[in-house]
Amino acid sequence: MQVDALDPVHAQQGAAGARHGHEPIGVILEVSGSGSRIALDLERLNEVARDADPSVALSGQVSSQVKIRVGSGWLLASVRNQKQDARVAGTVLSDVDFLGEGHEEPLTGRILSFRRGVTFYPIPGALVYPATSDDLRQIYASDGRSAIQVGNVYPTRDIRAGLYVDAMLGKHFALLGSTGTGKSTSAALILHRICQHAPEGHIIMVDPHGEYAAAFRDTGMILDVSNLQMPYWLMNFEEHCEILLTSRGDDRQLDAEILGKALLEARSKNRLAEQVGRITVDSPIPYLLSDLGNILNNAMGKLDKGHTSAPYLRIKSKLEELKSDPRYQFMFSGMLVGDVMADFISRLFRLPSGGRPISIIDVSGVPTEITSTVVAVLSRLVFDFAVWARDEKTRPILLVCEEAHRYVPNEKNADGSSVGRILSRIAKEGRKYGIALGLITQRPSDLAEGVLSQCGTIISMRLNNERDQAFVRAAMPEGARGFLDSIPALRNRECIICGEGVAIPMRVSFDDLEEHKRPASADPSFTQLWNETGGEEEMVLRTVQRWRAQGR
Repeated sequence: MQVDALDPVHAQQGAAGARHGHEPIGVILEVSGSGSRIALDLERLNEVARDADPSVALSGQVSSQVKIRVGSGWLLASVRNQKQDARVAGTVLSDVDFLGEGHEEPLTGRILSFRRGVTFYPIPGALVYPATSDDLRQIYASDGRSAIQVGNVYPTRDIRAGLYVDAMLGKHFALLGSTGTGKSTSAALILHRICQHAPEGHIIMVDPHGEYAAAFRDTGMILDVSNLQMPYWLMNFEEHCEILLTSRGDDRQLDAEILGKALLEARSKNRLAEQVGRITVDSPIPYLLSDLGNILNNAMGKLDKGHTSAPYLRIKSKLEELKSDPRYQFMFSGMLVGDVMADFISRLFRLPSGGRPISIIDVSGVPTEITSTVVAVLSRLVFDFAVWARDEKTRPILLVCEEAHRYVPNEKNADGSSVGRILSRIAKEGRKYGIALGLITQRPSDLAEGVLSQCGTIISMRLNNERDQAFVRAAMPEGARGFLDSIPALRNRECIICGEGVAIPMRVSFDDLEEHKRPASADPSFTQLWNETGGEEEMVLRTVQRWRAQGR
């Protein structure tokens, strides 16, 4: 197929393109609302493959960009697929997705003033040109918007990939990737860049495996069971029920009714209740665990209570267990009964940040049976604080959840815990109150339905599972379809980024992160460690000591 020989008009356009350094490589065959089908000249593709410009050299390949002349401007498109045209020798057929449009710089022919969306569509027969590095540099430029640099745009070596901070955080983001793809290091890189960009920010990260403390020891506050000191009375009634009630079915309903009455009475004993006036069972008013126990005792002793003492005994037994078990001291300590709510929130939300804008909440040492409730309390505090702070100068907060599928599971894996409900609410309503949500997961298909679609920016690393790939494909915008097909073929520390946080969908190779800023998530080297010996007895003794003490 000779592109420039179609007719005199096309020959003239082709000559105009050649004056700017590149001749057309194809022609439009069909046009639809979001893309079109093009015919590429195989001979021309072989010619551009020898071009010194890597962007031009890869033009026409899957996931590469091409530009289409529309009037006096350019329309940028991404190549989704390729196949040989059996009817016309030397012709390759491709489907392309429209990304956006821009004006033409008269002297160089490159794209200027790029913007998303399509105003004027091409017509069948319009010429297709390779996109150059100069074009991509203009397209990926931050355009004056506040951005962080996280890597290089594939296939270039010098065009920086920028994430628009306000757009990415304002509409939530998700970082997805199978185990071993560099997901944790990439998450640390993005958070480090945000911290450098906004040193007075307010970021909370829930770390279920204790990986990120090593990465943010110098730039953040590390909170774990040894220093978290989360007051138990900050829990609302639903969270109290999750921790204190062990029964199921009709018995649980009865136990909840008894606990609700006792909890309201215990809160009412605090002088703060008198100052506040009317309080509810959910009001964050301090109360004594001993008061709660005494109220249950007194109610159990009444002869007109109408039911057996079993519900009271169940609640009291669980209450005594929490008070005596050293694993729960970070939350159920008698030292936490004072009104420390303002201090706790200031420390947790980094208000003020003091140049350390991130709180790493290491919940790896929290007993498994209450981990979800602890995360629920922390997440709800973020939401409630934002709701009640609307009359103040807005201080947006970023909440990042690692292993998000554990806390926002789909219906199949749901266990009825409150953490899924509060995080789903933040995903749907958080941006109205200045809350940004960052979800990091290796199993996007296990996330609650609809949560991923609430994320305006999706950063997808390699996903090996077909179900996960299909789930991400459904959540990504139309223009990213060509990139989606390359997700299984991504290398480690490579990703596809699409959505509000970037100018157009792009494939990115992440920057290397300094050793001391990386999370402790590296895979062990079996061959190296299994060829070393010495110190095993002392290591076992130290491990047993920590095991018995239930702490690090």
